[in-house]
Amino acid sequence: MKSKLLFFIVLLLFSGSMVIAQNAGKMSFGVLGGVNLQNLNGKDSNGNKLENDMILGYHAGINAQIRIAPEFYFQPGLMFATKGAKKTYDVLGTAFTSTTSISYIELPLNLVYKAALGNGYFMLGFGPYVGYGILGKVVTKGGSIDLTSDAKFQNVVEVGDDPTIPYFKALDFGGNIFAGYEMSSGLFIQLDTQLGFYNINPENKYITDDQSSLKNTGFGLSIGYRF
Repeated sequence: MKSKLLFFIVLLLFSGSMVIAQNAGKMSFGVLGGVNLQNLNGKDSNGNKLENDMILGYHAGINAQIRIAPEFYFQPGLMFATKGAKKTYDVLGTAFTSTTSISYIELPLNLVYKAALGNGYFMLGFGPYVGYGILGKVVTKGGSIDLTSDAKFQNVVEVGDDPTIPYFKALDFGGNIFAGYEMSSGLFIQLDTQLGFYNINPENKYITDDQSSLKNTGFGLSIGYRF
């Protein structure tokens, strides 16, 4: 059911983009990919600030670019991105590292300003994104332990659910900001910043007065080609 809903949203967005393109200006398409530094910010169950470290992720996808006014464009996209964080802690004198990795399908919806600069264009864009988690895992290493736990996506962890499984909400949304340069050949490069607005940590019925929160944050470098 959830996968059907996601497919419907994708279809609706790109159908809407086609309508806008027919009534506004020329449409172009782009392919892009790159690397990103990701973190999970928030609080633990006691309300203390999390102290996670960034991990290296990657992203790849496509977008459409539709002229809506001189120098302004609407840019919807469809991306695959990996996110997460790393935490190091000590248990009875043994150092442990837990690395969380979550893979998302994302729909960024950006407004882009493009100004002529040299033989190309300076780009500045911003807008919301909606993401949906499809895969996740937590890898814990320390001493003789090397454990990989596959994540499960659900909004509430009920009493009776396996407490050893890492749980996350599948839905994520937030904001994008990027700046870059596009050459006359169609090749472009951009720096991206992404800030999650939604708490992806599910309600946990095992914990009373749970104050935990978890939000995605990242910075990235993208290279692409527009045709």
